[in-house]
Amino acid sequence: VLLAIGRDACTRNIGLQTIGVKINEKNGKVPVNDEEQTNVPYVYAIGDILDGKLELTPVAIQAGRLLAQRLYGGSSRKCDYINVPTTVFTPLEYGSCGFPEQRAIDEYGKQNLEVYHTLFWPLEWTVPGRDNNTCYAKIICNKQDNNRVIGLHVLGPNAGEVTQGFAAAIKCGLTKELLDETIGIHPTCAEVFTTMDITKSSGQDITQKGC
Repeated sequence: VLLAIGRDACTRNIGLQTIGVKINEKNGKVPVNDEEQTNVPYVYAIGDILDGKLELTPVAIQAGRLLAQRLYGGSSRKCDYINVPTTVFTPLEYGSCGFPEQRAIDEYGKQNLEVYHTLFWPLEWTVPGRDNNTCYAKIICNKQDNNRVIGLHVLGPNAGEVTQGFAAAIKCGLTKELLDETIGIHPTCAEVFTTMDITKSSGQDITQKGC
């Protein structure tokens, strides 16, 4: 890491204390309920200023659009802050959507989850002879809800593109059975999610012998 830049929530000098809006004193961010409403009922907040929410521009845009529709359009739709696809654009990309494993355990209990995972290596890596089994894929399934996929994680080339596609499926209630029934496009990286059969709890070897 050559440079890591954080963002401050500049909320301490804009008069929030005058109208009684509470902020998190540790970071200056604003706590809200699931409708972006602060402790003052007529004051709302969206975007990076929210305490405990994702600092992503598309999230802020979606939350603002839905808030406007609720306030002025008679809608009741709320922003989904869980199933948000996101990517870290490092040389080997990392993409995720839904719950991280530890947060899923905290939310649902380890006994109610099944985690499938595997290492893999893309076809385009075979010609230059790059390291094998460097890429990784994982899904977290809720056993109490028809093995619905509540978390998807992938480390590999084009992870952003892969994650964006699966994010829509997760929003539609994707299950492990539906993934197993999906025909993969060979030899894509995304195909790995249609062939996963090793659970983390089994302790089996997840290294692969080919693309």
